[in-house]
Amino acid sequence: MKKKKILRILFVLLVVIVNLIVFWKIGYLGLKKQIVICGIIDVIAVYVLRHFFSLIDIPVEIYQNRRLAFSLAKNDFKTKYAGSYLGMVWAFIQPIVTIAVYWFVFSVGFRAGDVGDYPYVLFIVVGIIPWFFFSDALNGGTNAMTDYNYLVKKVVFNIDILPFVKVVSALFVHCFFIVFALILSTCMGYPPSIYTLQLLYYVVCSVVFVLGLSYLTSAIVVFFRDLGQFINIFILQVGVWLTPIMWNADSMLSPDVHKFFKLNPMYYIVSGFRDSVLVHHWFFQGGTLLWTIYFWTVTLLVFGLGVKIFRRLKIHFADVL
Repeated sequence: MKKKKILRILFVLLVVIVNLIVFWKIGYLGLKKQIVICGIIDVIAVYVLRHFFSLIDIPVEIYQNRRLAFSLAKNDFKTKYAGSYLGMVWAFIQPIVTIAVYWFVFSVGFRAGDVGDYPYVLFIVVGIIPWFFFSDALNGGTNAMTDYNYLVKKVVFNIDILPFVKVVSALFVHCFFIVFALILSTCMGYPPSIYTLQLLYYVVCSVVFVLGLSYLTSAIVVFFRDLGQFINIFILQVGVWLTPIMWNADSMLSPDVHKFFKLNPMYYIVSGFRDSVLVHHWFFQGGTLLWTIYFWTVTLLVFGLGVKIFRRLKIHFADVL
C-alpha cells in the first residue's frame, strides 16, 4: 500500500510539473487557451490516476518476463523467414525495394511537391522508416494470439507478453533502418547532430502507440477474423497515403486541411523523424508542444482501452482458438 501511495504522489507531482512547463512554454497563446490545454492534461491525468495500476499491470508483467519476451522475439524474427534461401535478408530487401520504387515513381514519374532543400530520396527514407515499423508491428501484434495459439492454450503461460513479442520482433528491423537512414543522411550532407538523439523519443512513441493498438486488435481478431483484412486495407494501405510520407503536407495542403491530417498520430511520428534528422526541431518547441500533448493524449487512451479490452477478453481466447 505504501508503494502505491508513493507512486500516486510522484505521479501527481509529475502532472503539476508538466502543467507548469506547459503554462510557461505556451504563454504566447493567451490565458484562455493555456487554461484549456492544462485542463485537458489534468483530465487525462485523472483518468490515468484512476486506472493507474491497471494500466501498468501489463508493462510490469513485460518487465518481469523480459528475458522470455526478448527470447521469443528473437525466435519470432528468425522463424518468420525460415525455409527461404536468403532467410532474414528478406526482412531488409523488401523495404529497400519499396523505397526505391517510391523514389523513382515520385521523383521521376510524378512530382510530389516542394520538399524544401532536402534531397527527395532522403525525405522519403526518413519518413517511411517509422511507417514500415508501424505496419510490421501492427500486423504482427494483431496476429499474436493466432500465431501463438499453442501458447495461449497453455494455462501456465502468461499470454500478456505476446503482443509485445511481436512489436519487439519488428523493432529489430526498425533499428537497422534507422542506422541506414543516418548513414545515408551523412553521405548526403546531413550528419547526425544533437537533435538526432530525439529519434530515441520517437521510437518510444512508436512502440507505445502500436503496442496499445496491438493489445486492442489482437484481442478482437480472435473473435472477428476479418479485422486483420480491415487493418491491411483501410489502415495500412490507405493510411500510408493519408500520412504525408511521399509528399510534403506543408506545401500542398491548406492550413485547415493540414490540421485535419495532423490528427493522425503517425503523422506526428513521421514528422518527428524528419525533425530529428533533417529539420532540427525539438518535440517540445513552439507549436509542436501542443501536437505532442495531443499525441500522448490519444496514445494513452488507446493504450488504456487496448489493455482493458485485452484483459476482459483473454479468458475466452483458449476456448475460441
